Amino acid sequence: MTGLRERKKQRTHDTISAAAISLFLERGYDAVSVADVAEAAEVSKPTLFKYFATKEDLVLHRIADHQGEAARVVRARRPDESPLAALRRHFLDGLDRRDPVTGLNDDARVLAYHRLVFSTPSLAARVASYTEAEETALAEALGGGLTALVAAGQIVAVQRILARDNWRRLIAGRSAAEIHREAAEAAGDAFDLLERGLGHHYPGDLAEG
Repeated sequence: MTGLRERKKQRTHDTISAAAISLFLERGYDAVSVADVAEAAEVSKPTLFKYFATKEDLVLHRIADHQGEAARVVRARRPDESPLAALRRHFLDGLDRRDPVTGLNDDARVLAYHRLVFSTPSLAARVASYTEAEETALAEALGGGLTALVAAGQIVAVQRILARDNWRRLIAGRSAAEIHREAAEAAGDAFDLLERGLGHHYPGDLAEG
């Protein structure tokens, strides 16, 4: 059971994050200072920096929380399930749950958040830097080495492309419910391509159970 101290820390964390996102969406990321966020959250700047080391972290912790997710899925897969099958299942389940990571979430706040991230160069660059860490973690889960790193790069790229394509269709005015079937079919086709390519070129159990 979480203790009182930890619950208080989580509430402070969430309060600061909510204040930051609200201000950034209202005024624009570059127009808001860390001091503005601290004032809105009713905390001191030193307190804010105890929870978020940089201004970018005030926004991107929501994405950073998913770091290493593909690696965790691979490590937690069923004994008779290949890594690619597990990642396919996880992505399709995410579409069903409207997980924002899949791009298929049309909540106005989620769309505004994604627009903020990808329209702010410093934030978009920071997100891009997460990709290398994601690939490295997945490669380790796949057994390590150059072969695994090449495979991980392709898998991470496919997931990113699928998510961005879903997001673009949503901001064009379509609903998540409307494009869910298309998104699932696109994901299936993409993972089929991965299985044919990786299963043929790479050794091990990457694409075969």
